[in-house]
Amino acid sequence: MENATKCIHAGYQPKNGESRMIPIIQSTTFKYDTSEDMGKLFDLEASGYFYTRLQNPTNDMVAGKICALEGGTAAMLTSSGQAANFFATFNIAQNGDHIVASSSIYGGTFNLFNVTMRKMGVDFTFISPDATDEEIQAAFKPNTKAVFGETIANPALTIFDIERWAKIAHKNGVPLIVDNTFATPINCRPFEWGADIVTHSTTKYMDGHDATVGGCIVDSGKFDWMAHSEKFPGLCTPDESYHGITYATKFGKEGAFITKCTAQLMRDFGSIQSPMNAYMLNLGLESLPVRMKQHCANGQAVAEFLSQNENVAWVNYPGLKGNKYYELAQKYMPNGTCGVVSFGVKGGRKAAEKFMKNLKLAMIATHVADARTCVLHPASATHRQLTDEELVACGVGPDMVRFSCGIEATEDIIADLKQALAAI
Repeated sequence: MENATKCIHAGYQPKNGESRMIPIIQSTTFKYDTSEDMGKLFDLEASGYFYTRLQNPTNDMVAGKICALEGGTAAMLTSSGQAANFFATFNIAQNGDHIVASSSIYGGTFNLFNVTMRKMGVDFTFISPDATDEEIQAAFKPNTKAVFGETIANPALTIFDIERWAKIAHKNGVPLIVDNTFATPINCRPFEWGADIVTHSTTKYMDGHDATVGGCIVDSGKFDWMAHSEKFPGLCTPDESYHGITYATKFGKEGAFITKCTAQLMRDFGSIQSPMNAYMLNLGLESLPVRMKQHCANGQAVAEFLSQNENVAWVNYPGLKGNKYYELAQKYMPNGTCGVVSFGVKGGRKAAEKFMKNLKLAMIATHVADARTCVLHPASATHRQLTDEELVACGVGPDMVRFSCGIEATEDIIADLKQALAAI
Protein backbone atom coordinates (compact mmCIF):
# COMPACT_ATOMS: atom_id res chain seq x y z
CA MET A 1 0.00 0.00 0.00
CA GLU A 2 1.35 3.43 -0.95
CA ASN A 3 1.82 6.12 1.69
CA ALA A 4 -0.86 8.29 0.07
CA THR A 5 -3.35 5.51 0.76
CA LYS A 6 -1.97 4.82 4.25
CA CYS A 7 -2.56 8.49 5.12
CA ILE A 8 -6.27 7.83 4.68
CA HIS A 9 -6.72 4.26 5.89
CA ALA A 10 -3.87 3.18 8.19
CA GLY A 11 -4.30 2.98 11.96
CA TYR A 12 -8.06 2.46 12.05
CA GLN A 13 -10.37 0.11 10.17
CA PRO A 14 -13.99 0.50 11.30
CA LYS A 15 -16.12 -2.61 11.61
CA ASN A 16 -19.73 -2.94 10.51
CA GLY A 17 -21.77 -0.04 11.85
CA GLU A 18 -18.83 1.70 13.55
CA SER A 19 -17.74 5.32 13.17
CA ARG A 20 -16.17 6.07 9.78
CA MET A 21 -13.82 8.58 11.38
CA ILE A 22 -11.39 7.78 14.17
CA PRO A 23 -13.43 8.17 17.38
CA ILE A 24 -12.36 10.68 20.02
CA ILE A 25 -12.08 8.78 23.32
CA GLN A 26 -12.07 11.86 25.55
CA SER A 27 -11.85 9.98 28.83
CA THR A 28 -9.23 9.87 31.56
CA THR A 29 -10.14 6.36 32.73
CA PHE A 30 -11.59 3.06 31.54
CA LYS A 31 -13.98 0.66 33.28
CA TYR A 32 -13.31 -3.04 33.93
CA ASP A 33 -15.49 -5.80 35.36
CA THR A 34 -12.94 -7.18 37.81
CA SER A 35 -9.75 -6.16 39.58
CA GLU A 36 -8.09 -9.17 37.96
CA ASP A 37 -8.84 -7.78 34.49
CA MET A 38 -7.26 -4.45 35.38
CA GLY A 39 -4.36 -6.15 37.14
CA LYS A 40 -3.36 -7.86 33.90
CA LEU A 41 -2.97 -4.44 32.30
CA PHE A 42 -0.74 -3.20 35.12
CA ASP A 43 1.38 -6.33 34.75
CA LEU A 44 1.61 -5.81 30.94
CA GLU A 45 0.05 -9.25 30.56
CA ALA A 46 -2.86 -7.93 28.48
CA SER A 47 -3.36 -5.03 26.07
CA GLY A 48 -5.82 -2.28 26.88
CA TYR A 49 -6.24 1.04 28.63
CA PHE A 50 -6.62 2.11 32.21
CA TYR A 51 -5.47 5.74 32.36
CA THR A 52 -4.97 8.26 29.55
CA ARG A 53 -1.78 9.61 31.15
CA LEU A 54 -0.12 6.50 29.71
CA GLN A 55 -2.17 5.53 26.67
CA ASN A 56 -5.42 6.38 24.92
CA PRO A 57 -7.20 4.54 22.08
CA THR A 58 -7.49 7.63 19.86
CA ASN A 59 -3.79 8.37 20.28
CA ASP A 60 -2.82 4.80 19.48
CA MET A 61 -4.87 4.79 16.29
CA VAL A 62 -3.10 7.92 15.05
CA ALA A 63 0.28 6.64 16.21
CA GLY A 64 -0.48 3.46 14.26
CA LYS A 65 -1.01 5.52 11.11
CA ILE A 66 2.35 7.32 11.52
CA CYS A 67 4.00 3.99 12.30
CA ALA A 68 2.68 2.58 9.00
CA LEU A 69 3.84 5.66 7.10
CA GLU A 70 7.39 5.29 8.44
CA GLY A 71 7.43 1.51 8.05
CA GLY A 72 7.98 0.85 11.77
CA THR A 73 6.71 -1.75 14.21
CA ALA A 74 5.52 0.40 17.13
CA ALA A 75 4.85 4.08 17.80
CA MET A 76 3.55 6.47 20.43
CA LEU A 77 2.29 10.06 20.44
CA THR A 78 3.67 12.70 22.81
CA SER A 79 2.53 16.17 23.80
CA SER A 80 5.16 17.89 21.61
CA GLY A 81 8.17 17.27 19.40
CA GLN A 82 10.39 18.29 22.30
CA ALA A 83 8.83 15.56 24.44
CA ALA A 84 9.35 13.05 21.62
CA ASN A 85 13.06 13.82 21.36
CA PHE A 86 13.48 13.78 25.14
CA PHE A 87 11.69 10.45 25.53
CA ALA A 88 13.50 8.86 22.58
CA THR A 89 16.93 9.67 24.01
CA PHE A 90 16.22 9.35 27.74
CA ASN A 91 14.61 5.95 27.14
CA ILE A 92 18.09 4.51 26.53
CA ALA A 93 20.50 7.03 28.08
CA GLN A 94 20.56 7.86 31.78
CA ASN A 95 22.80 9.60 34.31
CA GLY A 96 26.41 8.87 33.35
CA ASP A 97 25.70 8.06 29.70
CA HIS A 98 26.70 9.84 26.50
CA ILE A 99 25.10 10.62 23.12
CA VAL A 100 26.69 11.73 19.84
CA ALA A 101 24.54 14.30 18.03
CA SER A 102 24.71 16.34 14.87
CA SER A 103 25.48 19.98 15.67
CA SER A 104 23.01 21.07 12.99
CA ILE A 105 19.69 20.51 14.74
CA TYR A 106 16.70 22.58 15.86
CA GLY A 107 17.68 25.12 18.53
CA GLY A 108 15.09 23.83 20.99
CA THR A 109 16.46 20.31 20.70
CA PHE A 110 20.03 21.57 21.07
CA ASN A 111 19.06 23.38 24.27
CA LEU A 112 17.23 20.28 25.56
CA PHE A 113 20.38 18.23 25.03
CA ASN A 114 23.07 20.75 25.88
CA VAL A 115 21.46 22.29 28.97
CA THR A 116 18.54 20.36 30.45
CA MET A 117 19.66 16.79 29.84
CA ARG A 118 23.20 17.64 30.91
CA LYS A 119 21.68 18.64 34.26
CA MET A 120 20.20 15.13 34.35
CA GLY A 121 23.67 13.65 33.90
CA VAL A 122 23.53 12.78 30.19
CA ASP A 123 26.58 14.02 28.27
CA PHE A 124 26.52 15.07 24.61
CA THR A 125 29.14 15.55 21.91
CA PHE A 126 28.00 17.66 18.95
CA ILE A 127 29.60 16.90 15.59
CA SER A 128 29.15 18.67 12.25
CA PRO A 129 26.92 16.66 9.90
CA ASP A 130 29.69 17.15 7.34
CA ALA A 131 32.37 15.61 9.58
CA THR A 132 34.47 12.77 8.20
CA ASP A 133 33.89 9.21 9.30
CA GLU A 134 37.06 9.42 11.36
CA GLU A 135 35.91 12.59 13.12
CA ILE A 136 32.53 11.04 13.93
CA GLN A 137 34.14 7.86 15.21
CA ALA A 138 36.44 9.88 17.46
CA ALA A 139 33.38 11.30 19.25
CA PHE A 140 32.29 7.90 20.57
CA LYS A 141 33.00 6.88 24.14
CA PRO A 142 32.57 3.59 26.02
CA ASN A 143 29.35 5.00 27.54
CA THR A 144 27.86 6.25 24.23
CA LYS A 145 24.27 5.00 23.91
CA ALA A 146 22.88 6.63 20.74
CA VAL A 147 23.45 8.90 17.75
CA PHE A 148 21.00 11.70 16.90
CA GLY A 149 20.42 13.82 13.78
CA GLU A 150 17.73 15.61 11.73
CA THR A 151 16.84 14.61 8.16
CA ILE A 152 16.55 18.31 7.27
CA ALA A 153 17.83 20.60 10.00
CA ASN A 154 15.64 23.48 11.18
CA PRO A 155 16.52 26.23 10.20
CA ALA A 156 19.98 25.44 8.77
CA LEU A 157 18.46 23.15 6.06
CA THR A 158 21.48 20.84 6.16
CA ILE A 159 20.80 17.30 4.91
CA PHE A 160 21.80 14.49 7.27
CA ASP A 161 23.61 11.61 5.56
CA ILE A 162 21.48 8.94 7.26
CA GLU A 163 23.09 5.90 5.68
CA ARG A 164 26.64 6.99 6.56
CA TRP A 165 25.83 7.90 10.15
CA ALA A 166 23.80 4.71 10.62
CA LYS A 167 26.76 2.55 9.62
CA ILE A 168 29.01 4.30 12.13
CA ALA A 169 26.39 4.07 14.89
CA HIS A 170 25.88 0.34 14.28
CA LYS A 171 29.63 -0.25 14.16
CA ASN A 172 29.64 1.06 17.73
CA GLY A 173 26.63 -1.00 18.80
CA VAL A 174 24.20 1.89 19.27
CA PRO A 175 20.98 2.99 17.48
CA LEU A 176 20.58 5.98 15.20
CA ILE A 177 17.70 8.33 16.13
CA VAL A 178 16.52 10.63 13.33
CA ASP A 179 14.13 13.57 13.64
CA ASN A 180 12.17 13.42 10.37
CA THR A 181 9.93 16.45 10.98
CA PHE A 182 10.71 18.56 7.91
CA ALA A 183 10.89 15.75 5.37
CA THR A 184 7.96 13.70 6.75
CA PRO A 185 7.64 10.05 5.64
CA ILE A 186 6.13 11.33 2.40
CA ASN A 187 9.54 12.56 1.24
CA CYS A 188 11.92 10.38 3.26
CA ARG A 189 11.66 7.17 5.29
CA PRO A 190 14.85 7.03 7.41
CA PHE A 191 14.37 3.34 8.33
CA GLU A 192 15.07 2.45 4.70
CA TRP A 193 18.51 4.04 5.10
CA GLY A 194 19.46 2.38 8.39
CA ALA A 195 17.91 4.59 11.08
CA ASP A 196 16.51 2.75 14.11
CA ILE A 197 14.22 5.28 15.81
CA VAL A 198 12.37 8.18 14.15
CA THR A 199 10.86 11.20 15.90
CA HIS A 200 8.52 13.93 14.71
CA SER A 201 7.21 17.26 15.79
CA THR A 202 3.72 16.57 14.47
CA THR A 203 3.04 20.27 15.09
CA LYS A 204 4.62 21.01 11.71
CA TYR A 205 3.69 19.46 8.36
CA MET A 206 1.82 16.49 9.81
CA ASP A 207 -0.79 18.70 11.49
CA GLY A 208 -0.25 21.26 8.78
CA HIS A 209 -2.80 23.81 9.93
CA ASP A 210 -1.19 25.59 12.89
CA ALA A 211 -3.80 23.97 15.11
CA THR A 212 -2.22 21.38 17.42
CA VAL A 213 1.10 20.84 19.18
CA GLY A 214 2.30 17.24 19.30
CA GLY A 215 5.07 14.72 18.75
CA CYS A 216 5.59 11.09 17.79
CA ILE A 217 8.21 8.36 18.26
CA VAL A 218 8.42 5.39 15.88
CA ASP A 219 10.55 2.28 16.36
CA SER A 220 11.87 0.39 13.33
CA GLY A 221 11.89 -2.84 15.33
CA LYS A 222 15.27 -3.70 13.80
CA PHE A 223 17.80 -2.80 16.49
CA ASP A 224 18.87 -5.86 18.47
CA TRP A 225 18.97 -4.61 22.06
CA MET A 226 19.92 -7.98 23.54
CA ALA A 227 22.94 -8.24 21.23
CA HIS A 228 24.27 -5.19 23.10
CA SER A 229 22.65 -5.91 26.46
CA GLU A 230 25.53 -4.48 28.48
CA LYS A 231 24.88 -1.06 26.91
CA PHE A 232 21.13 -1.04 27.51
CA PRO A 233 20.32 -2.36 30.99
CA GLY A 234 17.02 -0.46 31.02
CA LEU A 235 15.77 -2.65 28.18
CA CYS A 236 17.73 -5.82 28.87
CA THR A 237 17.52 -6.29 32.65
CA PRO A 238 14.43 -6.59 34.90
CA ASP A 239 12.50 -3.38 35.58
CA GLU A 240 11.68 -3.58 39.28
CA SER A 241 9.26 -0.66 38.92
CA TYR A 242 7.18 -2.90 36.64
CA HIS A 243 7.20 -6.28 38.36
CA GLY A 244 10.61 -7.32 37.09
CA ILE A 245 9.73 -7.29 33.40
CA THR A 246 12.67 -7.40 30.97
CA TYR A 247 11.35 -5.46 27.99
CA ALA A 248 13.72 -6.81 25.34
CA THR A 249 12.89 -10.44 26.11
CA LYS A 250 9.15 -10.05 26.72
CA PHE A 251 8.37 -7.72 23.78
CA GLY A 252 11.27 -8.43 21.42
CA LYS A 253 13.00 -6.06 19.03
CA GLU A 254 9.66 -4.97 17.60
CA GLY A 255 8.01 -3.75 20.80
CA ALA A 256 10.56 -3.30 23.59
CA PHE A 257 11.51 0.33 22.98
CA ILE A 258 8.00 1.79 22.77
CA THR A 259 6.64 -0.41 25.58
CA LYS A 260 9.39 0.76 27.94
CA CYS A 261 8.91 4.36 26.82
CA THR A 262 5.21 4.12 27.64
CA ALA A 263 5.43 2.05 30.82
CA GLN A 264 8.24 4.12 32.34
CA LEU A 265 8.56 7.59 30.83
CA MET A 266 4.95 8.36 29.91
CA ARG A 267 3.89 6.90 33.25
CA ASP A 268 6.26 9.20 35.16
CA PHE A 269 6.34 12.35 33.01
CA GLY A 270 2.82 12.23 31.56
CA SER A 271 3.63 14.14 28.35
CA ILE A 272 0.61 12.66 26.61
CA GLN A 273 -1.03 14.20 23.55
CA SER A 274 -4.69 14.98 24.18
CA PRO A 275 -7.18 12.76 22.28
CA MET A 276 -8.73 15.86 20.69
CA ASN A 277 -5.33 16.95 19.39
CA ALA A 278 -4.69 13.45 18.07
CA TYR A 279 -8.02 13.56 16.23
CA MET A 280 -7.10 16.91 14.64
CA LEU A 281 -3.64 15.59 13.78
CA ASN A 282 -5.29 12.71 11.94
CA LEU A 283 -7.24 15.17 9.80
CA GLY A 284 -3.94 16.77 8.83
CA LEU A 285 -2.34 13.42 8.05
CA GLU A 286 -5.09 12.58 5.58
CA SER A 287 -4.01 15.42 3.27
CA LEU A 288 -0.26 15.23 3.98
CA PRO A 289 0.83 13.85 0.56
CA VAL A 290 -1.13 16.49 -1.34
CA ARG A 291 0.13 19.31 0.87
CA MET A 292 3.77 18.20 0.83
CA LYS A 293 3.75 18.21 -2.96
CA GLN A 294 2.56 21.84 -2.98
CA HIS A 295 4.89 22.91 -0.13
CA CYS A 296 7.87 21.54 -2.05
CA ALA A 297 6.76 23.02 -5.36
CA ASN A 298 6.38 26.43 -3.73
CA GLY A 299 9.71 26.09 -1.92
CA GLN A 300 11.52 25.26 -5.15
CA ALA A 301 9.86 28.11 -7.07
CA VAL A 302 10.56 30.63 -4.31
CA ALA A 303 14.20 29.55 -4.03
CA GLU A 304 14.67 29.91 -7.78
CA PHE A 305 13.01 33.34 -7.79
CA LEU A 306 15.08 34.60 -4.88
CA SER A 307 18.33 33.37 -6.41
CA GLN A 308 17.69 35.72 -9.35
CA ASN A 309 16.56 38.77 -7.35
CA GLU A 310 18.97 41.69 -7.15
CA ASN A 311 18.00 42.50 -3.54
CA VAL A 312 18.87 39.01 -2.28
CA ALA A 313 22.43 38.31 -1.14
CA TRP A 314 22.23 34.52 -0.86
CA VAL A 315 19.71 31.65 -0.86
CA ASN A 316 19.86 28.36 1.03
CA TYR A 317 17.57 25.60 -0.24
CA PRO A 318 18.68 21.99 -0.76
CA GLY A 319 16.60 21.68 -3.91
CA LEU A 320 18.71 24.27 -5.73
CA LYS A 321 21.43 22.95 -8.02
CA GLY A 322 24.73 24.14 -6.65
CA ASN A 323 23.53 23.94 -3.06
CA LYS A 324 26.01 22.18 -0.78
CA TYR A 325 23.44 19.48 0.03
CA TYR A 326 21.82 19.11 -3.39
CA GLU A 327 23.27 15.65 -4.10
CA LEU A 328 22.31 14.32 -0.65
CA ALA A 329 18.84 15.77 -1.10
CA GLN A 330 18.50 13.96 -4.42
CA LYS A 331 19.62 10.71 -2.79
CA TYR A 332 17.27 10.78 0.19
CA MET A 333 14.44 13.01 -1.07
CA PRO A 334 14.23 12.84 -4.87
CA ASN A 335 10.59 13.97 -4.84
CA GLY A 336 11.25 17.13 -2.82
CA THR A 337 12.60 18.24 0.53
CA CYS A 338 10.37 20.79 2.29
CA GLY A 339 8.84 24.23 1.87
CA VAL A 340 11.28 26.19 4.04
CA VAL A 341 13.79 28.53 2.37
CA SER A 342 16.45 30.64 4.10
CA PHE A 343 17.93 33.70 2.43
CA GLY A 344 19.77 36.94 3.13
CA VAL A 345 18.53 40.40 2.22
CA LYS A 346 21.11 42.85 0.85
CA GLY A 347 21.51 45.72 3.27
CA GLY A 348 21.61 43.61 6.41
CA ARG A 349 19.33 43.88 9.43
CA LYS A 350 17.52 47.11 8.51
CA ALA A 351 16.80 45.94 4.98
CA ALA A 352 15.54 42.58 6.26
CA GLU A 353 13.24 44.30 8.76
CA LYS A 354 11.89 46.62 6.06
CA PHE A 355 11.28 43.64 3.78
CA MET A 356 9.32 41.91 6.54
CA LYS A 357 7.12 44.95 7.13
CA ASN A 358 6.17 45.11 3.47
CA LEU A 359 4.96 41.53 3.15
CA LYS A 360 1.20 41.28 2.71
CA LEU A 361 0.44 37.58 2.21
CA ALA A 362 3.19 36.01 4.32
CA MET A 363 2.57 36.39 8.05
CA ILE A 364 5.26 37.05 10.63
CA ALA A 365 5.20 34.09 13.03
CA THR A 366 7.58 31.82 14.93
CA HIS A 367 5.89 28.80 13.36
CA VAL A 368 6.93 26.95 10.22
CA ALA A 369 5.57 24.19 8.02
CA ASP A 370 1.85 24.75 7.83
CA ALA A 371 -0.70 25.67 5.17
CA ARG A 372 -0.10 29.41 5.52
CA THR A 373 3.09 31.06 4.33
CA CYS A 374 4.94 32.50 7.30
CA VAL A 375 8.21 34.31 7.76
CA LEU A 376 10.64 35.06 10.56
CA HIS A 377 13.63 37.37 10.91
CA PRO A 378 15.60 35.50 13.61
CA ALA A 379 17.81 38.49 14.48
CA SER A 380 14.70 40.44 15.47
CA ALA A 381 12.90 37.56 17.19
CA THR A 382 14.30 34.24 18.37
CA HIS A 383 17.92 35.49 18.40
CA ARG A 384 17.37 39.17 19.24
CA GLN A 385 19.53 39.04 22.38
CA LEU A 386 22.66 38.42 20.29
CA THR A 387 24.93 41.03 18.73
CA ASP A 388 25.53 41.00 14.98
CA GLU A 389 28.92 39.39 15.59
CA GLU A 390 27.36 36.66 17.72
CA LEU A 391 24.65 36.09 15.11
CA VAL A 392 27.26 35.51 12.41
CA ALA A 393 29.19 33.15 14.69
CA CYS A 394 26.15 30.90 15.23
CA GLY A 395 25.20 30.89 11.54
CA VAL A 396 22.15 33.14 11.83
CA GLY A 397 23.32 36.41 10.33
CA PRO A 398 21.47 39.72 10.79
CA ASP A 399 20.34 39.58 7.15
CA MET A 400 18.83 36.08 7.39
CA VAL A 401 15.13 35.49 6.73
CA ARG A 402 13.45 32.11 7.26
CA PHE A 403 10.59 31.78 4.78
CA SER A 404 8.14 28.89 5.15
CA CYS A 405 6.11 28.42 2.00
CA GLY A 406 2.50 27.44 2.56
CA ILE A 407 0.17 25.84 0.04
CA GLU A 408 -1.17 29.04 -1.50
CA ALA A 409 -0.88 29.63 -5.25
CA THR A 410 2.79 29.86 -6.20
CA GLU A 411 2.19 33.03 -8.20
CA ASP A 412 0.71 34.83 -5.19
CA ILE A 413 3.62 33.94 -2.89
CA ILE A 414 6.18 35.13 -5.43
CA ALA A 415 4.21 38.31 -6.12
CA ASP A 416 4.26 39.10 -2.41
CA LEU A 417 8.01 38.52 -2.22
CA LYS A 418 8.58 40.60 -5.33
CA GLN A 419 6.73 43.67 -4.08
CA ALA A 420 8.29 43.46 -0.59
CA LEU A 421 11.82 43.19 -1.96
CA ALA A 422 11.20 46.04 -4.42
CA ALA A 423 10.16 48.27 -1.52
CA ILE A 424 13.53 47.99 0.27
